[in-house]
Amino acid sequence: MNRSRDWLRQAEDDALWAADTLASGRYAQACFVCQQSAEKALKALALHRGVDRVKSHSTLEIARALSINGEVEEAAKRLDQYYISGRYPDAFPAGAPFEFFTRSQASEALALADIILQRVRSETGKTDG
Repeated sequence: MNRSRDWLRQAEDDALWAADTLASGRYAQACFVCQQSAEKALKALALHRGVDRVKSHSTLEIARALSINGEVEEAAKRLDQYYISGRYPDAFPAGAPFEFFTRSQASEALALADIILQRVRSETGKTDG
């Protein structure tokens, strides 16, 4: 059974979660969840293309494995910055991650995740968002 639709639906829900988190002022968390949304969307695309398993959490690595470049590759590269830094307390020399993130970064992360979601929707034929 191909679960690509489930992965994409979860990616879309994660994007909504990120938007809610951004609105509540939790910028580090919003950035991390945007990366997660993009990762799940790319895994949905991999499954749609018949790739059974993707063993990476790097959006850039997954995009490259799927031979995706251009704007999506750039978005994936930028979102990867938030996988560790937005999640782990020891990502910075001192202080908690939430102290280092801004509304601007979180807004940009949401836009980057949307670039990836749009590409995946387009290729999988799911355009209703």
